[in-house]
Amino acid sequence: MKIKKILAAVIAAATLCCGVTACNNSNSDNSSDSSSSESSSSTANSSDGAQSSDNTSSTDNTPEKANVSVGVIKQMTHVALDKAEEGFIKALEDKGYKSGENLTLDLQNGQGETTNLTTIADQFVGNNVDLIFAIGTKSAQACLGKTQTIPIIGTAITDFADAGLVDSNDNPGTNVSGTTDMNPIEDQVDLLLELFPDVKTIGTVYTGSEDNSVLQANILKECVEGKGLTYTEKTIINTNDIQQAVSSIITECDALYIGTDNNMASAMALVSSICNPAKIPVICGESGMVESGGFGTLSIDYYQLGYQAGLMAVRVLEGEDISKMPIEKSTEFAYCFNKDAVEALGYTLPDKYADFIVETKTAE
Repeated sequence: MKIKKILAAVIAAATLCCGVTACNNSNSDNSSDSSSSESSSSTANSSDGAQSSDNTSSTDNTPEKANVSVGVIKQMTHVALDKAEEGFIKALEDKGYKSGENLTLDLQNGQGETTNLTTIADQFVGNNVDLIFAIGTKSAQACLGKTQTIPIIGTAITDFADAGLVDSNDNPGTNVSGTTDMNPIEDQVDLLLELFPDVKTIGTVYTGSEDNSVLQANILKECVEGKGLTYTEKTIINTNDIQQAVSSIITECDALYIGTDNNMASAMALVSSICNPAKIPVICGESGMVESGGFGTLSIDYYQLGYQAGLMAVRVLEGEDISKMPIEKSTEFAYCFNKDAVEALGYTLPDKYADFIVETKTAE
């Protein structure tokens, strides 16, 4: 009997020990799960905090930004393209990306040569830059020909779809997006006719190999002929052809329209030196061309266009899918008239345009 009692006590004690051990193991597992859960929660909260910080940074610019590299390729040097470049860099700076700190900028100029643009594009791809900013249609085309993965933000491009850079302007579908510099051609022609109502024939000179220039010429032709006027044109291959083309066309027209053609824009001083003595008014596609010698325009602002492109670039750098970013356009336009050209033609501008007169800017 005693043996049975002793045996029962031993079994009870063993059972109690097992129960205690099981409880301790259970608590240990729960503790481990709890610790893991807290760690995950902490990581998630940290991630949320970082995301919140990023969102805040897009508005107040205070948090630190990741280091990025941006290649800037400019088709050539002239006022409009230079302004676009300046606006782009300022937008990056305003959004917290500063050159020499968290931004590496590689500024390149193709000097109007297609081979240079191709070499620069190769360089950007070889350096694996985070984003390319292409100023001018040929710049963007050269870069797209070298990479379908590095995002390309373009500007000073009249029609991205027409230039073969995107599937459509509303839904790019490629690694390219940006801001169009499509100028208000019909409004500019209306301005010309308001100031010179006796004009019967309007001529234009443009680069036949520039897609954006061909597009503008077609729009101009339709507009001019739609108003019952006569249209005439001359095409050039490069800047070497400008003097002969302009000298020839002014014998065939009463006024000249020069769109946002890069070769023509770079030689406006030459164009005005031919047209002004012949009393041929030159209406331009944008204000930089007027500042360089053209008579006048109703123009987009290329600095703002570049700035707008810069804001798009920031969105891409911070994760937005460029292939789904519609091409953006300027909605604000301003008049601009060149004082020297107006005086050379012996013309008196209406008083309402008195605040839009500029003096010729000469190359330094």
